[in-house]
Amino acid sequence: MAAEGASDKKNFLDPVELSKISRLEIRARLIVEGFISGLHKSPYRGASVEFAEHREYVPGDDIRHIDWKVYGRSDRYYIKQYEEETNLRTHVLLDASESMDFKSGGAMSKLDYGRTLVAALSYLILWQQDAVGAMVFDNDIRAQVPISSSRSHLLDLVRVVAAEPGKDATNLGDVLARIADRIKKKSLLILISDLFDDVDKIGLGLRRLRHQGHEVMLFHLMDPDELTFPFQRMTMFEGLEDYPELLADPNSLREAYISEVDSFIDAVKRGCRNALIDYELVDTSQRFDIVLTRFLHRRAGTIR
Repeated sequence: MAAEGASDKKNFLDPVELSKISRLEIRARLIVEGFISGLHKSPYRGASVEFAEHREYVPGDDIRHIDWKVYGRSDRYYIKQYEEETNLRTHVLLDASESMDFKSGGAMSKLDYGRTLVAALSYLILWQQDAVGAMVFDNDIRAQVPISSSRSHLLDLVRVVAAEPGKDATNLGDVLARIADRIKKKSLLILISDLFDDVDKIGLGLRRLRHQGHEVMLFHLMDPDELTFPFQRMTMFEGLEDYPELLADPNSLREAYISEVDSFIDAVKRGCRNALIDYELVDTSQRFDIVLTRFLHRRAGTIR
């Protein structure tokens, strides 16, 4: 495929362009390589792919451990960490429930965007020589990929993630409790979901993960139409996850709908803040470099 051999990989940070490529491991490689090649142009000062190997210098650190190569690229002082400080165990948790199959006029459904984000994050983590595994769930854990730091592990991981279709409802409170029971060692857990559930159940499940001692990051995926409700004419809205169809005039619903969505997002953010969980709202039309930059900054902040 000509697109797969394109020299300017930064084009493939856009979900529309990336959707033309069917193989998930190629998407991951193009995203990460395009992201890394564009880091020096990033408006986020200090973004660095060395996030898992360095921490920022603080007064009192031994200056013999300053990495001068990193200083030359970033104009900031970073301390090279020892291996025991940098070992990172990550489990990426992907919601593959029926509601994740939704997409509007964009190139990717929430599930396809989520799969691609799992692949890109896993590629980046393995590139850092850290370990990553994955779980795919709806109302139960449907598939699991054991944690590994082998570069060849990416192929096994993306094959499992790509094979699981969006189906069935989800119960985040219950399924996150099961996930917490399975992951015994303290890890970074990256949850990718549209959070199509009751906010109290979501909060209960997230607190369970934190109670087990895990660090948690939440990427909340929403389609642009779910955020803006742009419909104008009488519309038949398809029910998802056991909800019925609804014929309605969207103009009469828009204000109340957007108010409900904003209230829901605020409640989730508040719960995450109280539980010390990093929350990111992701519009599925958003370029992948934006999401990866946020991930790097969250990790850098945690290490510091």
